[in-house]
Amino acid sequence: MATQRSRRLRKKLHIDEFQELGFSVAWRFPEGTSESEIDETLNQFIDEAIDPNGLAFDGSGYLVWEGLICLQKTGKCTDEHRERVRKWLEERKLQDVQVTELFDVWWD
Repeated sequence: MATQRSRRLRKKLHIDEFQELGFSVAWRFPEGTSESEIDETLNQFIDEAIDPNGLAFDGSGYLVWEGLICLQKTGKCTDEHRERVRKWLEERKLQDVQVTELFDVWWD
């Protein structure tokens, strides 16, 4: 039996119209990449692929990076967002680029 929930509760639970979809990314810098090159690439990643598309990135690494990408505001990333990020990373000749399918960032 379907449960009727108030708008307020749906918002707190991040379900229905408040569901947030995102995706994970991972990549590897070539062996021997300097810290300054890594920093510059990450700054460009944020400036060129993340911010202009209304996305947010939470990740970490050194030569091997992984992280989560979602929208800066409540909403759902699209396959177009995934492909833009993948294309940007691959154009920079980063290795082992992986972009997952979209998933619910609160419940999956």
